[in-house]
Order: sequence, then structure tokens, then C-alpha cells
Amino acid sequence: MGKMRVLRLLLVFCVLTSCEYLKEEADIVVVNANIYTVDEDFSKAEAFAIRDGKFIAVGSSDEIRKVYTADQIMDADGRTITPGLIDAHCHFYGLGLMQQAVDLVGTNSFDEVLQRVDAFQQKHSKEFIVGRGWDQNDWEVKDFPTKRELDEKYPNTPVALERIDGHAYLVNQAALDLAGIKWNTKVSGGEIVKNQFGNTGVLIDNPMMLIDEVIPPPTVATKVQALKDAERICLNYGLTTVNDAGLDRSTIELIDSLQQIGELSIRVYAMVSNTPENLEHYLYQGPVKTEKLNVRSIKVYGDGALGSRGAALKKPYADKWGHHGAMVTPTAEIAELARRIAISEYQMNTHAIGDSANAFVLRTYDEVLNGKKDRRWKVEHAQVIDSLDFDYFKNGIIPSIQPTHATSDMYWAEDRLGEHRVKGAYAYKKLLNKAGKVALGTDFPVEQVSPFLTFYAAVARKDVKGYPEGGFQINNGLTREEALRGMTIWAAYSNFEEDEKGSIEVGKFADFTIYNKDLMEIPLNGIPHVMAEQTFVGGVVR
Repeated sequence: MGKMRVLRLLLVFCVLTSCEYLKEEADIVVVNANIYTVDEDFSKAEAFAIRDGKFIAVGSSDEIRKVYTADQIMDADGRTITPGLIDAHCHFYGLGLMQQAVDLVGTNSFDEVLQRVDAFQQKHSKEFIVGRGWDQNDWEVKDFPTKRELDEKYPNTPVALERIDGHAYLVNQAALDLAGIKWNTKVSGGEIVKNQFGNTGVLIDNPMMLIDEVIPPPTVATKVQALKDAERICLNYGLTTVNDAGLDRSTIELIDSLQQIGELSIRVYAMVSNTPENLEHYLYQGPVKTEKLNVRSIKVYGDGALGSRGAALKKPYADKWGHHGAMVTPTAEIAELARRIAISEYQMNTHAIGDSANAFVLRTYDEVLNGKKDRRWKVEHAQVIDSLDFDYFKNGIIPSIQPTHATSDMYWAEDRLGEHRVKGAYAYKKLLNKAGKVALGTDFPVEQVSPFLTFYAAVARKDVKGYPEGGFQINNGLTREEALRGMTIWAAYSNFEEDEKGSIEVGKFADFTIYNKDLMEIPLNGIPHVMAEQTFVGGVVR
């Protein structure tokens, strides 16, 4: 009997161990999670298995445990997981550079701007002071500032302070002199603002390029640090892919080299800046695609920004009669660019804010893409649309929109546009209904990096103070499902990447984000406070 008992025990042991050996090996198994897969049916799951950086199975915890084993088995303890978040329009490299400049975001007066510049310069002693983030619309005095105080404080040190939207500079006389800008200097596609004393130091849109030419270029070490700083910030917010809206060849190649050697983990969809040198190289070479870098779009500026009254409007500004804004890129040049890009494999992504700019860009797209299928050209911002022009989005044109612009601009947008025209502004639900998909982003560092503010603004149409109570033009709010799709699978689709990312499905990259709260179920006012606890790119926590 003793021998038989031992044999039975050995048999049970062999059966159990053989079952273990029959299980498939995975690199990571995640169980006991609240997973929004964002697949076609928006189905939910509890677990998944990962091998070689991709999802190999998705299902219930019991199903996954039964089939897969791994050295790393993670019990998510019921926490919420979504596909890794994608920011469909941002300035990733610009965010990194901002970490090395004067941060003027959130300043409540020009005096506070001056205080931050002084504190920064005392610490760093720069030969050319650069800053970004001021917004006169947030100040009690909402007029553009002038250079007078900067001239007094820094008579010999050039200063260039960029408005939060990136469409205006405030510079001092030392910077004007260095750039050769005089009272009679003229530049089309923008404005050199003057008063009775001459140049005020405010440059809007194209004249800014004269200053850009004299700002000392960053060293390679500075650029590398900027990219790493930006990655750290983005990964902390659960972002796994960023669409950088305007990069030159050298920066794109630096990103590629850092990704190839494992120094940069985040995936980048790079929009190539519209310069002759960039176009000559990339349109001739064709798209560049690796696992972490995708270069297949050209970023073009249509007009300026609404906050600095540079957006091109069909009728004059309601608060500046006779002023229509301006096209930054001449319409003939945009039309020629569109024809050139249409015969390539590249996507055209055009910044358009005002209803006049949007109308021209949409008509141009419609003309040059006639008969061409699945080109997925984007209108970046699509901010103010005339009711006559919404139907253009039925033809495969993708609105790439930034919901926090609505909640930032709502305090003054009607002043700029008037009661009737503002109803066609920030019309995200109407755009979705026409286009079938919208790609959501932040436009950081114009807005904050947080995708949770994007989600909240898209759905609640309120700022973090809860204003306005019923939501700004709430009829154009998105549902939570639509918002999450816009930050994952629809954003991936807009990049021609829906087969490799954007949802938690077998065969796709194991990019996913784990949260401290369920952003699909918690009260709306809790969404801005959601945190990304862990961010995985290719199955590796970053």
C-alpha cells in the first residue's frame, strides 16, 4: 500500500508538472484587470499575455492563466487599463526645449512675466534669454505688452518671449537690432505691431522668423536632453505615442538614432516641417518607418492663431473691425504644395484655425485628392468652420482637434468671433458626425500635457474649475467612448497605424497604460485628477 501511494503521488505530480510544461511561455501575463480593449466592439477583458513586445492573447483571467505562464505575472488588482494613449497633435521636442527656457505659463500679469524672466536670468546668466507661455487674455489688462520694461532691464541682452500659442513674440530692442528689424521692416503673413513710439516689440506669425534666425541654435547635447525631458513628462501621463507637429530633418534623425540605441522609448509620428530642404529630402526618399518612428506627413501652416488675432476669418474680427487675420503660407503656395504632396505617399497636415483658412484648405484638399482613396489628410485644429464647409469632412479628411483649446478659449472666443460665428467653433461632435473619426491631442506646450484634461474637456466641455456649469456649447461634447477612441484607435488610424497600435488586440504592440481610477466610470469632475500609475511601451514599463 505504501508503494502504491507513492506511485499515485508521483503520477499526480507528473500530471501537474506536465500541464505546466504544456502551457505557452509568455514574457508577461497581466490578470485581474479592468481592461478597455478599444476594439471594434469596445469590449472589455480581464487579462492578456505579451511576448516579444506584442499582445499574444486577450481574455478572462481564467482563460489566460490556463494557457499561458510567464516569469512575470502581474496581478492588476482590479485597476483600469487602456491602450497606450496617443497625443495626435503636440510639440514634443518643443516641450523639451521649454524645460530649458523661462516658463511663463500661468502668469497673471506682465509684472509676473518680468519677475520670472529676472529670476531665470539670475540663475542662468544667458546671453540670449528665451521664454514661452504668456497669454495676455489671462491678464487684467488684455492688451499686448510692449518692450519698454525689457529694454530698461536688459538693454544689451536680447530677449524673446513667445506667446503660449507659438504665434507671437515679445522681444526687446536688443533682439530687434540683432535681427535687423526697424520701424519700416515689412514681412507678409503676419504683423510687426507698432504704436505711436514705433515698434512695440510684438511680432505676430511670419516676422517671428527674423528672430528665430538670430536665436543661438541648441547644441546636440541640448537637443538630446530636451527629447529625454519631454519623454519623461509624456510617459508619466500615460502617453506611448506622440505626433510632433513640425520637425526638421536633423531632429527627426536624432530621434531615430536615440530610439535605435534604446535611449528614447516613446513612439513618434513625425510631421515634417514645410521647408524646401525638408521637402526635397523626404518627398524624394519616401516615408520612413521603424517600430518607433513614422515619418509620412508634411506639416503646413495655413493661418495664425485666434488668441493673437492671426487666424484668417471670412468676415472681420468682432473685436477689431476691419481686421481679418492672415494666411501664414500664401494660398497659391498651399495649393502647389498640396498638388506636390498628393503625388507622393505623404499625408498633408495643415494648421487651420479661422473659417477662411479652413474653407481654403478643405477646398484644396477636395480638389487635389479627387479620385485618390484612403489618403487620410488632416486639418490640424479645424477650429472655426463655416456651416457651409462641414460637409468636406465626409470625404475622408480627418479633423485633428484639441479639446482643451475650447475650454481655454471660451472666455474670449465670442468676443473675437461674435455670437453667431462662435457656434461653428470647437464643434467636435459635429466634426465627428461628418468625418466618422476625430484624432484628439493637446497641442502641448500650448496647453498642458495631461491627456486627462483632454478627455475631460472633450466630454464635459468645462475647465478644471467646473465652468461653465452646463458645459461650453455642450451639444458638441463627445461621449467617454468617443473621447477614448479619439485618444487611441482613431489617433492611430489618422497615422496609418491602426493595425499595430491603438487597441489591446492580438498582434498589436503591447503599449498600455494602468490608471489609479476608472476614467470611464468615475464622476466627470474626477477625471482631471486621474493618474497614470504605469506606462508600458512594447511590454516594458517605462
